[in-house]
Amino acid sequence: MANMGVLSLRIGTVIKKVSVFLFSFIFLIACSATIPRLGVSAGQLMPCPNTPNCVSSQATNQTHLIAPMLFIGTAADGQKRLVKILEAWSGAKIITQQENYIRAQVSSKIFGFVDDLEFYLPATTAKPVIIHLRSASRMGHSDLGVNQKRIEKIRDRFNAD
Repeated sequence: MANMGVLSLRIGTVIKKVSVFLFSFIFLIACSATIPRLGVSAGQLMPCPNTPNCVSSQATNQTHLIAPMLFIGTAADGQKRLVKILEAWSGAKIITQQENYIRAQVSSKIFGFVDDLEFYLPATTAKPVIIHLRSASRMGHSDLGVNQKRIEKIRDRFNAD
């Protein structure tokens, strides 16, 4: 019986060590993800990669396509509304804010995985103002729909104001 207690204690110690190792490994990978090429080129946000962890209103395939946001008002007012939402968003940090473009990073609560969010408000006099958007994970293959859900929550808050 004494041997069972010692064995149980050793197994518990091994499980703790493996857990610490896995957590550290995942954390280091999350922190080491490189920033992809982002921004607007020729009126287009960068295309999504071939992985399903990205959505964009300018995607050319259904896997990545999400509707743009629409706003009745000026592009400047729409941008102010987006900035206000992003500043209040848990884990979000605005990286770039230009006249017609916003880039933010959102870090996950547990492992610190970083996703990039982009909003592009093309200069136009058309009403409503179209806000193109892109949200993508920096690493991994699938995000289990996290980027799409985040964009839909941002859209809901944007339309609620």
